[in-house]
Amino acid sequence: MRVGIEVGGTFTDLVAVTDDGEVRIAKVPSTPANPDEGALNALVAADIDLSLVDEIVHGSTVATNAVLERKGARVCMFVTRGTRDLLHLQRHDRSAIYDLYYQKPEHVVARADIFELDERVGADGTVLLALDPLSLQQCVSSALGDTSKYDAVGICLLNSYCQPVHEQMVAEYIAKIRPDLVVTGSHEVTREFREYERASTTALAAYVQPVVAAYLDRLVSALADQNYHGTFSVIQSNGGRLPVSAIARNSIAALFSGPAAGVVGAVRQVAGAGYRNLITLDMGGTSTDVSLVSEGEPVLAPMTVIDGMPVKTPVIDIATVGAGGGSIAWVDDGGFLRVGPQSAGAYPGPACYMRGGSLPTLTDAHLLRRTMPQDTFLGGKMDINVDAAQAAFEELSRQSGIGVDELVNSTVKLAVANMVRATQQISTERGVDPRDFVLVPFGGAGPLHAAEVAEELEISTVVIPPNAGVLSAVGLLTSDYLHYRSVTNKTLLADDNMAVIRATLQELAQQAQTYLNDVGVVGDPQFDAFLEMRYVGQAFEVSVPVALGSLSQLMADDLEAAFAAEHTKVFEFSKPPGDPAEVVSFRVGARLAPPPLPTLASQQVASPTSTGHEILGANGESVSCVRLTRQDLGSTPQSGPIIIQDGTSTVFVPESWFASLDDFGNILLSRKA
Repeated sequence: MRVGIEVGGTFTDLVAVTDDGEVRIAKVPSTPANPDEGALNALVAADIDLSLVDEIVHGSTVATNAVLERKGARVCMFVTRGTRDLLHLQRHDRSAIYDLYYQKPEHVVARADIFELDERVGADGTVLLALDPLSLQQCVSSALGDTSKYDAVGICLLNSYCQPVHEQMVAEYIAKIRPDLVVTGSHEVTREFREYERASTTALAAYVQPVVAAYLDRLVSALADQNYHGTFSVIQSNGGRLPVSAIARNSIAALFSGPAAGVVGAVRQVAGAGYRNLITLDMGGTSTDVSLVSEGEPVLAPMTVIDGMPVKTPVIDIATVGAGGGSIAWVDDGGFLRVGPQSAGAYPGPACYMRGGSLPTLTDAHLLRRTMPQDTFLGGKMDINVDAAQAAFEELSRQSGIGVDELVNSTVKLAVANMVRATQQISTERGVDPRDFVLVPFGGAGPLHAAEVAEELEISTVVIPPNAGVLSAVGLLTSDYLHYRSVTNKTLLADDNMAVIRATLQELAQQAQTYLNDVGVVGDPQFDAFLEMRYVGQAFEVSVPVALGSLSQLMADDLEAAFAAEHTKVFEFSKPPGDPAEVVSFRVGARLAPPPLPTLASQQVASPTSTGHEILGANGESVSCVRLTRQDLGSTPQSGPIIIQDGTSTVFVPESWFASLDDFGNILLSRKA
């Protein structure tokens, strides 16, 4: 048996699969204070005998929450003299350019906890000022004299991405005098230029490392106590997995593990039906994550941002918006109705959950709208209080002067608008027409909103895979082992430099494969390679994919044409051939696929207690709606409005849409002409 466990902000999902195709599914409330308890509760709910399990793949929001909630380690940093203010100067850009009270994001390391060393390495890797051992000892002793003050150390010396010798000296010395501290050097987390981004990534890596390592250690110990002897791996932000020992040493790689798993699950689950151009819509209890998949491959970004702080590690390009089932409906100072980004989360949760929550949420709205019937929550196993949801919206009605029915419908409309906006960020704003893609919704609430989101974007087809409510857990089991290596080495694009470009890519490929072998992942990997390129004089690069298999035949003209095509996609133009271009950074990933999963059938769901059902219409009227299960659908399209009960999620099919089942078990929603 293989088990995938994904700990989300509101629910923890589990999918267990045997070699003969038996599937067990569990969905239990998350336990934010102790997320490992949620994972163990899911194992109990699925009645898993861990002695029969061969592998567990895990994804969680532990690293994300540590940053967002500022509950990471106490970190000090060592930097080159003169760069102490790097984390606080940041960049000149503003996320809210018209906000008169705008303040730059506050980083996780305070200025008082940053210490300067006398050393200097040039941009070409030349040591300009050697690090003096005596001054190193004095600075480190002064900083770390109070043994109770810090849990972790970050080291980010100027230009160490191309020459890390001084960082290595500092790390070795700290390890000798303070072996209890977690030490993170910038050359270990990113070998690419741009000092602020490197410093930010290093600080965040040191900040989350002790928290994630302690969490994983608790979980591994608890599993061992229950007689588990199989492998344990964790998915990374890039959509690939690594053994738990590797993640415990580089936790920043798993910063966005949960959302990445969902994208992988969507790609793998619908691939058999021939869908390769997808927009994934992962909606849970706290937020919605949207990503673009082109030709069967998720878009990989070289950097991301969390709470205003850059993280320079490869990540699946995902746009996140605060629109989840727990998103709170509220009225702002101008009297306008808003939905999110504040969320009721797992605790206290929506008002209808009866866990102490009293504020109106999107889940409460769907309950009152009756697009999410009371007996469908967690497959009918969760007690829901309609009166509590009604009371929450009545209080909002008193505050706003808007009727309850109008508030309920408006709450759903605003949540849909937020999701549409997130989708536009990764599609139309980047020159991609969403009408050329199919929408693949998942998560507990994704299929509930998918048709309405697609309607706004003029997407004609929605594909809902089996077990959509726990698709992130399925994605864990289908993810590849994957490790990326990157380096900045500015190289002018010319025939004379092609030998350097080829050699750099080959060296990174060897390093990536060696790393996988060192952490226990052995085999013959496939490689993904990218060049970060720009025209000489530009400030930003675009990623250009390169096929390593044809590297020996690769010429400068080939790279120039590939770069021009990618540049046009992003900026709508490219310069004439011959204009100087350069490779700035190189990135290569080595991947090994796990054994394939058997075909997963959707969870069987009991037929609804009643075939007749009425929902709240757009104008406050009652509209007759059919209730079905996935198994009730056939290949013949059925006209909405329909509510499809699907065990781990609920699908809403509006009147302007058809629903049917394809040969691969996917629910297809098609827009009426």
